[in-house]
Amino acid sequence: MVLSLIAAAPLLAIAIMALHSSGDIWPHLIENVLPSAVQRTLILMAGVAAIALVTGTGTAWLVTMYRFPGRSLFQWLLLLPLAMPTYIIAFCYIELFDYSGEVQTALRQIFGWQSARDYWFPDIRTLPGAIFVIGAVLYPYVYITARASFIAQSICVIEASRSLGRSASETFWQIALPLARPALAAGTALALMETLNDIGAVEFFGVQTLTVAVYDTWLDRGSLAGAAQISCVMLLFVLAVLGLERALRSGRRFHHTTGKYRDLSEEVLSGWKGAFAALACALPILVGFVLPTYVLAGDAVAHLAASLTEEFWRAAMHSLGLSLAAALLSVIFAVILAYGRRQTQSRFVQIVSFVPAVSYAVPGTVLAIGLLIPLAGLDNTIDDAARSLFGVSTGLIFSGSAFAIVVAYTIRFLAASLGSVEAGLSKISRNIDAAGRTLGASVSHMLWRVHLPLLRPALGAAALIVFVDSMKELPATLLLRPFNFDTLATHVYTLASLYRYEEAGLSALTIVVISLVPVLFLHGILARSRPGGASSYTQRSDPQKELALPIS
Repeated sequence: MVLSLIAAAPLLAIAIMALHSSGDIWPHLIENVLPSAVQRTLILMAGVAAIALVTGTGTAWLVTMYRFPGRSLFQWLLLLPLAMPTYIIAFCYIELFDYSGEVQTALRQIFGWQSARDYWFPDIRTLPGAIFVIGAVLYPYVYITARASFIAQSICVIEASRSLGRSASETFWQIALPLARPALAAGTALALMETLNDIGAVEFFGVQTLTVAVYDTWLDRGSLAGAAQISCVMLLFVLAVLGLERALRSGRRFHHTTGKYRDLSEEVLSGWKGAFAALACALPILVGFVLPTYVLAGDAVAHLAASLTEEFWRAAMHSLGLSLAAALLSVIFAVILAYGRRQTQSRFVQIVSFVPAVSYAVPGTVLAIGLLIPLAGLDNTIDDAARSLFGVSTGLIFSGSAFAIVVAYTIRFLAASLGSVEAGLSKISRNIDAAGRTLGASVSHMLWRVHLPLLRPALGAAALIVFVDSMKELPATLLLRPFNFDTLATHVYTLASLYRYEEAGLSALTIVVISLVPVLFLHGILARSRPGGASSYTQRSDPQKELALPIS
């Protein structure tokens, strides 16, 4: 109950603050800011969803159902863009394709052009540019869920379709795709949540979305009430995405009518078909990972001495400390919530424990505002009491320290940790609980002596996911960090905002390298999740549960 209240407090605080008067800010926002911000946000989300769906679903079907040159490598290489935060890939593409970037500089040297008036080149700092770049990073969300769904489908269904005269493409459109609809809806919803949460990429590209409007209203216009009111609009977007995801799934569950599983038959593609399949899988990797990594590695090597400053090491230590603290807290809270749901059949407990699972859907800017309000109120209460009792001022204990950032990370990524812990608990037979109770063991004794040792892999996975997500988190960190306090993410953002892209290379590359760890972990889960395969589990499990998806 207490944990659920902590997770729900920011949303309640936003709702209360939004009811306060913002003076003449709100009429100005309604007339001049919100219409264009809403329109751009909708277009951005629609474009990213389209790219993520087409790219993620298409590549997942190719590597699952066909054999072609490089297919074994593409299976895990297609996950790599997931390690590239959107704000990092944004400044990489700006550096690469801007007027002073390598591409345009090379074109001017080759053709002898003297200025931008001599030729036309598409401007990357536009809404279409933002859609292209963000979609190139977020398609793995759909790829993961789609491939997990395709892998889990029974070969009997595919063979029945083919025996009835359906071609491979007809089987995909009429059988496999409808069966994968719940997975595609979940993956697309995750991609849209990340799009709505983004602030670095859209600001680098000059796209004024709702997230940027919240940031500007709070910091530039100095109106917390106005920012809370825009945050409520963003929450409506979140509810719309979640509602659409539920509607697309329509409460359906697809079950196999046979318990017999064997490896899916894989059609061999050779010649131009194999080359086309390899190219279709290689392009997303090139755009979403290879080119940005090339830029980051070049900047890091060329400016290594200048980048290894005291600011870099301080930011790295801050990122490490905050992420470790958030990972530890989120795992502890996840164990409490998941174990509480396991040990009781109370409907109230089940509903209350579901509240933190929605936290991942709340954008970081919205969460930051909702968290700052109660923490600032608590600081003021403590300060007033200290002044009246002892004649001293305590200052900002919670809202003005790293404590607020750790709480924000914990609340935001608790859903991912909870999913992993629940997936681990689901594999522990309830007969073990019954045996422990028969032997007189208490619930807490069973947790410490039996369940936690069995949960070590799941706890490690949960901590790893939260740790890396915290390392990459930008919006909440930007709004909650104390004065003169940087993490690697804010260090990259600050340098890129000052057009010092080269100096940001090392910090950005550090984040990417750390983020590769859970990507490889996800590949291992996908590789062993095929029913009937040599590496499948003895007991069949749900691949989407294994992936610990916050939205399912």
